[in-house]
Amino acid sequence: MTSTQTDPLATAQHPMAVRGFDRLLTTQRPVVLAHIRGIRKRHPNDSPEQTIRRLEKRFLSVVTSSGASVGAAAVVPGVGTGIGLALTGVETALFLEASALFAQSITEVHGIAVTDPDRARTIVMAMMLGQSGSELVMNLTAQATGKAVPRNRFWGDIIGRNVPQAMVGQIADRVKTAFMRRFVRNSTTGAFGRILPFGIGAVIGGTGSHLLGRRIVASSRTAFGPAPLAFPPNLEPRPRKPKAIPAGRKPKAIRAAEP
Repeated sequence: MTSTQTDPLATAQHPMAVRGFDRLLTTQRPVVLAHIRGIRKRHPNDSPEQTIRRLEKRFLSVVTSSGASVGAAAVVPGVGTGIGLALTGVETALFLEASALFAQSITEVHGIAVTDPDRARTIVMAMMLGQSGSELVMNLTAQATGKAVPRNRFWGDIIGRNVPQAMVGQIADRVKTAFMRRFVRNSTTGAFGRILPFGIGAVIGGTGSHLLGRRIVASSRTAFGPAPLAFPPNLEPRPRKPKAIPAGRKPKAIRAAEP
């Protein structure tokens, strides 16, 4: 066997796998803006803080239900380990996609327009890494700029606004390496938990995804701090309904979050 067949991390770092992760970890900005405007249109009197809480609630609902549904599939007669692992792969993709949508939505509500894919992916990955991700971003930013980052600065604001474009790529690569190591370790152990029979997998899958989702929510709060007092002008609901995105082309996380 080759090393990529025996080493899960090497397999995940294969160029095709990396491109797949990059797509899942980056939601197109027009989709993010449409998602936030849709929430604001349905709840026009909400403050930015209330909108952020809705985004958190929807995110947790999506990842919890998707994790539990994969575990529940194990009780269906004829669903073997191979099919269960395939379903776990689908659930993992949805989790990453939902995390990207959530992270970029929170970023936009805080008035940070992230149009660069490397910046967007760095924010998503660092948010998923939690405390170690925030520390990594702060340290890498200090190394790249040659200036110490004040501890009272929020790391989401730093990577979203202040890091020069020429330095974003190297920071993104370092964060991606740390993220891939953590992701492979967690997903490998979690996959088998989700396919346990007799409904046990549903509990593990739903609970595990919920706990990880809550960590990402907590990380988002430390990334950007308190909610802003007002919405950025570009998040105002559009008076005319934009051209609908065909259901088949919407990200799964968007479709799952829609009422």
